[in-house]
Amino acid sequence: MPTMQYIQTIEDMELLYYNPDGQQFLSPDDLISPFIGKADAPVISTTSGVYNAIFGNQAWVQLNMEANTFGVLPKLPWTRSGWRVISARAGTLPQGGKSETAALPDSIKPTFIEVSTKPKITADVFENSEIQEFLATQTQGDDAYGAMVDLRTFFGVQHKEDLNVQLNTQNGALASNNFESVDRVVANNAEFANAKENDESTSYTANDLDIFSIDRDAAGWSDAYVNHNSATVQSLTDSIIQSVLQNTLKNGANDSGQFWQTGYDTWSTINQLYDTQVRYNLIGTTQIQAGVNGIQSLEGTKVGTRVSTLLNKTVILSKNTVVDTGGISRLYLLDPSNPEGFDYPRLFIKIAKPTQYFEAGMNQGTPFSIDKFGTQGMFRTMGELICTFFAAQGKARDLKA
Repeated sequence: MPTMQYIQTIEDMELLYYNPDGQQFLSPDDLISPFIGKADAPVISTTSGVYNAIFGNQAWVQLNMEANTFGVLPKLPWTRSGWRVISARAGTLPQGGKSETAALPDSIKPTFIEVSTKPKITADVFENSEIQEFLATQTQGDDAYGAMVDLRTFFGVQHKEDLNVQLNTQNGALASNNFESVDRVVANNAEFANAKENDESTSYTANDLDIFSIDRDAAGWSDAYVNHNSATVQSLTDSIIQSVLQNTLKNGANDSGQFWQTGYDTWSTINQLYDTQVRYNLIGTTQIQAGVNGIQSLEGTKVGTRVSTLLNKTVILSKNTVVDTGGISRLYLLDPSNPEGFDYPRLFIKIAKPTQYFEAGMNQGTPFSIDKFGTQGMFRTMGELICTFFAAQGKARDLKA
């Protein structure tokens, strides 16, 4: 009778599990191997209490949080709340021709109008609890997100996006406490009388397009150029694009200071429109830098951001651009330049107080101020979108691919 042999050392176990012949134990006549059977109860990843996923202290944002409109418009400090405009020429031209012996003509003067507005406040507030802050920052064994430093990073970006959405709100929505929008700036009486809101069904009502307390229910000096199709979407054509360009230039826009803004869908349509006409160089690229002074051309350099051009003018794309129902994004041609060298340019964001971060609560040792065991943070910006020359701004709407 063979002697019973047992697993007594780690080497015995290695011989069992790593033997190239499989279930052979110590010798050909071993009697223990045949009795080693399977009664499985493995510990696997779904075993309760065993697997703990570690997520890390970051959260990858699954959202496009760009703020391109806010980024490219120039920003100037709020030095005063009003400005004057000349809304009509002095007399009717031509008028200065006189005979050799004629008396001097009577003096004339243009029409002056005062415009004023107050700054708006945009604020985004967030908070966490003292316990959450402790778990996220003071322990090594816990895996927690949501420390104030994490939330501050996210909301700092979302605050800019908040401003960008305000700047791209459709003109039928009154700004109220929000910043005015580009679409409300680039509006006119013909749009008010014949077109509709971007749902292509809701009619404008009295004072809907008024801005800075300017009554725009009748045609006048505050009209921008608008190519519309009376709330029926129309195919985007070269003729429409050229009409926006030519009419804004005719109204006094600065040819070297304009830029286009639209959505990604409309830009795709424009590329398809001109893809057989590349030889005319209607579409190209250029180098720019966007900052507090708006768009600065860096053409000919190897720095800055490379962007597309249309008719030799920079194209800025924003996901927040107003879209007409059943169609594509509206197309704007904006002039934020200042060829006259005035204190303010033609279109800009006037900043009363720049974006600042405030924090109160347990982290700052001030729990009584928020009356809870937690910490609150806030990003705040005070200012307003300002236009000093409406006629130089233009747009095309009611578009489809």
